[in-house]
Order: sequence, then structure tokens, then C-alpha cells
Amino acid sequence: MEKVVLKAEKRDVTGKQVKALRRAGQLPAVIYGRHVDPIAISLDAHSASLVFAKLTSSTLVTIDVDGTEYAAIVREKQRNFIKGNLTHVDFLALDLTEKIRTSVRLTFVGVAPAVKDYSAVLVHRMDALEVECLPADLPERITVDISVIKEIGNNIHVRDIPLPENIVVLDDVDDVVIIATVVKEEASDIAAAAAVVAAAEAVTPDLSVERGKKEEEGAPAKK
Repeated sequence: MEKVVLKAEKRDVTGKQVKALRRAGQLPAVIYGRHVDPIAISLDAHSASLVFAKLTSSTLVTIDVDGTEYAAIVREKQRNFIKGNLTHVDFLALDLTEKIRTSVRLTFVGVAPAVKDYSAVLVHRMDALEVECLPADLPERITVDISVIKEIGNNIHVRDIPLPENIVVLDDVDDVVIIATVVKEEASDIAAAAAVVAAAEAVTPDLSVERGKKEEEGAPAKK
């Protein structure tokens, strides 16, 4: 993805006065980091919302604050509970020479034969991976090819996901990311059928014995 630049201005407005800023079409935000003192800024709400709609939590953005650029990622977005529009954004400023630990969203691609051929259901156990790398190497998303899931019971572990050498995964490599299972209703039917068969097998010998006893009791004694 091409370089993402957000134009911003420093702001002195804080507290309850921020409402007036929002009514004027501005989006309040803050930049903070290990080597950066918190900077209160404001963005054009409309243009910023269009940009944020295309970003992921690991997209590297450049914030131009009155001519000074800060490399950052979006750490938190706050929205109006009713309208759903953005009300505040937190940016984490990064040092491009220092590694960062963050989560990267998983994107699942392809068609799983287990779904197509056996009507399996894919259960997602994870939707992101925790990684460590330099900011410039941080991927926007990690692609997972599900076409390798051919039968019910097949799964994909963290270790099965190919990643560039300069990215270290912090999750347990044995964790299951996605697994193919039977449909819930089908599983219930199978379990119920198995229970019926087991019950029948358990009852049948008793009936035979009881019937045999009655036949013996009703039969005339042999001389």
C-alpha cells in the first residue's frame, strides 16, 4: 500500500470545548509514544474517516503536524454510540529503527474442499497474530490459504502460516487458527443415533434373556 499521509494541526482545545471542535467538522486526536510527548491534534473529520475506512490496526501512517511528520499506527478509535461516527483517535508514534509488538489481522482466502465436498463448517479460533518487527516491515494483514483444508478435522496451525523472515510471531506455534468441523445439527444427529444404537444393543440381550426365561417357565417339564 502506498504511503498514507494525514494532515493535522496542533490543538489547544480540550475538555468540553472539544464538542465545538467536532461540530466544526474537526476530529480530535492525540499522538503519543516512547520518544514523543503527547501531542493534541485535530484532523479534518470527513477526509480522515475516508482514510480510516481503508486502514487496518497495523497500517503504518504518516501524520503531518504543521510540517513535522510522525510515523504511527492507530492504537484506538472512539465512536459515537448512536451515530457511529468517529469522535477521537489515539495514534502511537513509532521509531522506525526500533521493533514493535502488535497484532496483525488475518485474512482468509481460497476455498476449502472440506466445505465444498463434505459440507464442513470452518471454525475460526484466531483472527489476528501477535508479531514483532520493525515498523517498515509491519504487514497490513496476514493471508491464510484455506484451500489446504481438505477433510473434516483438518486444521491450520500458527506454524503453517508463511511469513517473511523479518517478522517474528509471538503466538504459540501450536495454536490452531482454523479447523473444519461437522455442522452442529449433523453432529447432534450423529451423537443421537449413536446413543440409540448403544441403547438398543444394551437392551436387546436383556429382552432375549427375559423371553427365554418365560418360555422356560411356560414350557412343560421334560420327563
